[in-house]
Amino acid sequence: MKETKSSDPSLEDEDDDDDKLVVEDYHSDDEASKCDDDDSKEKEDEPHVTKIYYCSRTHSQLSQFVHEIQKSPYSETTRVVALGSRQNLCINETVKKLKSLSLVNDRCLEMQKNKKEPKKDQLQKKAKKQKIPSTGCPYYNQNNMDMYKDSVAAQIHDMEQLLTRGKELKACPYYSTRYAIPGAQVVVLPYNTLLHKSTREACGIHLEGNVVIIDEAHNLVETISNVYSVEVNGAQLCRAHSQLSQYMEKYRSRLKAKNLMYIKQIVQVLASWIRCLGGRIGCAPDTQKTGPASSKLFTINDFLFTTQMDNINLFKLQKYCERSHISRKLNGFVEKYQPPMVKIQEPEEPQQTGMTRFLQEISKKTSEKKEEPQVLEKIDDEYQAFSSPLLHIEGFLLALTNADKDGRVVISKQDFLSQSRLKFLLLNPAVHFQDVIKEARAVIVAGGTMQPVDEFKHQLLYCAGVQEDRIAEFSCGHVIPPDQLLPIALTTGPSGVDFNFTYQSRDTPKMMDEVGRVLVNVSNVVPGGVVIFFPSYDYEKLIYSHWEKTGVIARLGMKKKVFREPRKANQVDFMLGQYTSIIEKACSGGVQSGGMNGAILLCVVGGKMSEGINFSDNLGRCIVMVGLPFANIKSPELKEKMDYLNATMPSSNGKTPGQIHYENLCMKAVNQSIGRAIRHKGDYATILLLDSRYARSSIQSKLPGWIARRLQTIQKFGPAFGAIRKFFVERRPSSSKADTS
Repeated sequence: MKETKSSDPSLEDEDDDDDKLVVEDYHSDDEASKCDDDDSKEKEDEPHVTKIYYCSRTHSQLSQFVHEIQKSPYSETTRVVALGSRQNLCINETVKKLKSLSLVNDRCLEMQKNKKEPKKDQLQKKAKKQKIPSTGCPYYNQNNMDMYKDSVAAQIHDMEQLLTRGKELKACPYYSTRYAIPGAQVVVLPYNTLLHKSTREACGIHLEGNVVIIDEAHNLVETISNVYSVEVNGAQLCRAHSQLSQYMEKYRSRLKAKNLMYIKQIVQVLASWIRCLGGRIGCAPDTQKTGPASSKLFTINDFLFTTQMDNINLFKLQKYCERSHISRKLNGFVEKYQPPMVKIQEPEEPQQTGMTRFLQEISKKTSEKKEEPQVLEKIDDEYQAFSSPLLHIEGFLLALTNADKDGRVVISKQDFLSQSRLKFLLLNPAVHFQDVIKEARAVIVAGGTMQPVDEFKHQLLYCAGVQEDRIAEFSCGHVIPPDQLLPIALTTGPSGVDFNFTYQSRDTPKMMDEVGRVLVNVSNVVPGGVVIFFPSYDYEKLIYSHWEKTGVIARLGMKKKVFREPRKANQVDFMLGQYTSIIEKACSGGVQSGGMNGAILLCVVGGKMSEGINFSDNLGRCIVMVGLPFANIKSPELKEKMDYLNATMPSSNGKTPGQIHYENLCMKAVNQSIGRAIRHKGDYATILLLDSRYARSSIQSKLPGWIARRLQTIQKFGPAFGAIRKFFVERRPSSSKADTS
């Protein structure tokens, strides 16, 4: 049956818009070779020079590195380009307003394509003349981007300067910096861009014959695992299933047979995943109960059999998603038509009368009534964040193409389908890191707190096929003299309570009171800032609440203003500004009798303050580590990782690889936190480790060498307090003058 097109110009415009939303003919391998040819032509445009790829965890750390190059004698002769994500480098205000990274990426690609595509007909061009500015990005201008690229090559720019320059030239910083890669000598980029293969290739990063430097690499094993681990929830699956089903029905007559076949397979896969979470097709995810809460862990093959997907070729399906850009087409469809969620079929769900439903509601417990609206509100936010979650779900599909032994799938059921989740865990990060090792001329892995390194070498290097004779290790001490650091492992508190912060005993009132006594005493003799790290946000909240009731917060406030680490990232800068201001005022005026002498900051290990923040000089004169932040041993993900290591790695010193990994996770977090102080050669500080377990040689051996060599293990609080007091008295400007007079 042939379609009859109306002569109405508005309908013709709509048809033309729909043409852009329909996936093009798919030719499998032919399509791949065509794309590869296009890529190869782009690669030949400019000669590739030998370069250094420098990557770190955060954009602030990358900016610090760029500033150091700018200050160096090599700044005039070195061509440096800094890369970032679209979220960080986009200057188009309409795109920046979008909430999620996937939405920003999709909108950017769509606008870029609209800018490049010529119109089929001059009449259509006139009819759509007013729509072009809203669809094509004004900053994606080749002439302007060429000027921008030359500007970046001539002078080193950090992230802020890249944005400013882009606005001046009306050129896209994201694409301009990518075009500048071939001629650059140093490329500065985030972890994910380098470590994720498809992202690396999309950015035109070629490692062959080049040098890779990975800074802040203490968590590199976990970072690679996280980059390739993917989690999707029931709300996303239902939304994608509903949207794709409606997309298929609307364009069924326009889709070629092969496109229709693959789209049906994707719908089938989404349906099978919804069912494995205990959900039903055709019902809203926030109303479907799938509890009680439970978690099951599967190998990849077992998961495929359980979900009856073993007859689907995931490699071909994933390749189709990548080549056909189905997620981008679906996103355009959703933006244009805003199809409703599967809630269209909701009327068949409640068969009861209104009175029956009312009676069911009032029979529930009051606590349940309070919780449900919070759940629904969270889900609504999530719906807003993803116009179409299919692109994110494609990542989970790609993860399932890993080898069976290298990953696991967790099916986590919660009270509602929208909260239930599927998660892929990568157990063997070496399979993805080996590409970097094989391609690069040299790989330099650096960090201030790399200890312990044995597990790192086993999990990332040996498993990737690197021979031991190819690995060169270099380690050096700290730049400060030995007398500028006082680390103490304290086993008991002021009233003689043994510091044993195990999960069973750390919540007791006497333990929390004892920590409060330590801090009150320390605050009296330590000038400037005292930074305390707790094992978790929950424990920090518990102990702060207890201290408020017992008056500890008030006593601390007599000497130091008390600050708490905020959970929201956008509040960190404001809080740090206040913290710094209080300390600067207190230290500039000197320590007055009975007056404020600084501030205290309550932080969390693994939180926003434990990495990338420098508490130099007066901002961190004392770092206090409360307990040992061991991970939850009952976590199915951690247990599976430990079991995998036990099965594939050798034991060492009578300990299983799983045990070693469990301890190392804890000590890496400790080392990263206590390393926030002592940031230059003139700096000085004391580190206080509160837990009797820090007296063990097995724990001390995992501390950084420059700390372990100076560490004093003190059993009683009196001598420890005396050592701390003497340490700071000797560094008072007034005391040194008095001694010489």
